[in-house]
Amino acid sequence: MKTKPVKVKNTIIGGGAPVTIQSMTNTPTDDYGATLRQVLDLQGVGCDIVRLAVSNSKEVEVACKIASEVTVPLVADIQYDYRLAVACADGGMSKIRINPGNLGGRDKLLEVAVACKRNDVPIRVGVNAGSLDKSVGTLDGIAKALTKSALDNLSLLESVGFDDLVVSVKASNAKVTVDAYRMLAAKCNYPLHIGITESGVGLSGIIKSAAGLGSLLLDGLGDTVRVSLSGDPVDEIDIARRLIRAAGRDINFCEVISCPTCSRCSFDLASLAVKVENMTRHINRPLKIAVMGCCVNGIGEGKHADLGIAGSSDKAIIFRDGKILKTIPMLGADEDFVRVIDEYIAIS
Repeated sequence: MKTKPVKVKNTIIGGGAPVTIQSMTNTPTDDYGATLRQVLDLQGVGCDIVRLAVSNSKEVEVACKIASEVTVPLVADIQYDYRLAVACADGGMSKIRINPGNLGGRDKLLEVAVACKRNDVPIRVGVNAGSLDKSVGTLDGIAKALTKSALDNLSLLESVGFDDLVVSVKASNAKVTVDAYRMLAAKCNYPLHIGITESGVGLSGIIKSAAGLGSLLLDGLGDTVRVSLSGDPVDEIDIARRLIRAAGRDINFCEVISCPTCSRCSFDLASLAVKVENMTRHINRPLKIAVMGCCVNGIGEGKHADLGIAGSSDKAIIFRDGKILKTIPMLGADEDFVRVIDEYIAIS
């Protein structure tokens, strides 16, 4: 689904641009040093857009100061007080996140829209299941209510002449979230910020996010992504990147495929696969490498890889584009394969 492009500082969301990755600081925003360090940490691991909660004038001051000192676009997350949104738009923040329905009416919303327009600052309309009317009971009802609320809020902004918009409809339930985004995508062409809100901690949060966000990404939905985990936001970035790649929305990387092993595998395949993955992290073009446990099925199952290795008790076969390149002793095969990868990368 090709959506309308929205420019956030020097980053494009939507319009066929690559899916961007977002996160949010969890330091006190008015703690300049701690918040700047966390923004720089996120920027350093490849986060494309960073959001900060802004709840008072002191936090406006600090957030805008940081925005002037970093290259990554900063988003001000505003709840209720429209004046904070206006101040952030005027102060140099790259984007504003609001729920238009809680700003206090059309006149206040108009002030935010005017401030954002004069500063070329887009707005994300963010609707969460937790802020819906408590009378909404069924899961199906929640998805429909999220969609309706988002569309109503988009219409509010459109009614005051503002359409530089991104939209999100998040829930902590993966199915509700997926259903809501699918409904929303059928009714508007604004860029979609996708996420499973309050997904949880550690592996449980990662799996829930993968179920929901992976479904949307495979549908071709989602222009910008946040994996919302409890803990250090830096951890969210690599997970989001891997999700985007697994869904085929980014092909410019080295994919390492490896078999799950069985009794035919007679070498430490897992260690070799990890070594290959680590040594190819820097590659930013399409490349596929197969690490296979045996010569019985290895070459056939890895034939679509650019390079591969399949081992046995005494020998290993290194293959390229499904054809045997050479047969080598199993002892020392991992070092030999790593050299072959290095040579391939150097000449291709």
